[in-house]
Amino acid sequence: MSGLFLIVGLGNPGSNYSKTRHNAGFWFLDVLLAEAGASLRAQAKLSAEVCRSRLFGRDCILMKPTTFMNHSGQAVRAVMDYYRIPAGNLLVAYDELDLPVGTARLKQGGGHGGHNGMRDIFRHLEDTDFMRLRIGIGHPGFKDAVTSYVLSRAPADQEQAILHAVGDAVDVLPDLLGGNLAKAVKDLHTDS
Repeated sequence: MSGLFLIVGLGNPGSNYSKTRHNAGFWFLDVLLAEAGASLRAQAKLSAEVCRSRLFGRDCILMKPTTFMNHSGQAVRAVMDYYRIPAGNLLVAYDELDLPVGTARLKQGGGHGGHNGMRDIFRHLEDTDFMRLRIGIGHPGFKDAVTSYVLSRAPADQEQAILHAVGDAVDVLPDLLGGNLAKAVKDLHTDS
């Protein structure tokens, strides 16, 4: 795996969403930005906040769409086209209802799992064989409660568990960026 690597965190822009469960992908990106000592800059033509940085020895673009979650695909596509990044060099981090709080799972390929941000990315990309980091936020138990659940803040203990899972995911990034996805997956899934 060579060339520029794109890491996308999914979430909703704005301070009123920053602490919501749906922004777990943004939380992951914030930890990476701190690790890299980097900060994002708004790029209106890309519908995203973007920065280029060296991360664990790899040239990376870090990105948060400035669209709302349900329109994430247009921003991801714009950045991939602008920087000529193939799907094999893409990692998308997002919240996952079907994983328990405090777990993180990494995989390449698969479906969108009903996640609206991922569904929109699928609409905009021809090749969907990219890597996904699913950050567990748990499920409220009832389908009717999902929207208010993802758009609300988790209790402090759950928030800490989610941030711990984000930390575990960051710990395996050197392997992922070094081309050893299998080891990254094994270590992450053993950890959390």
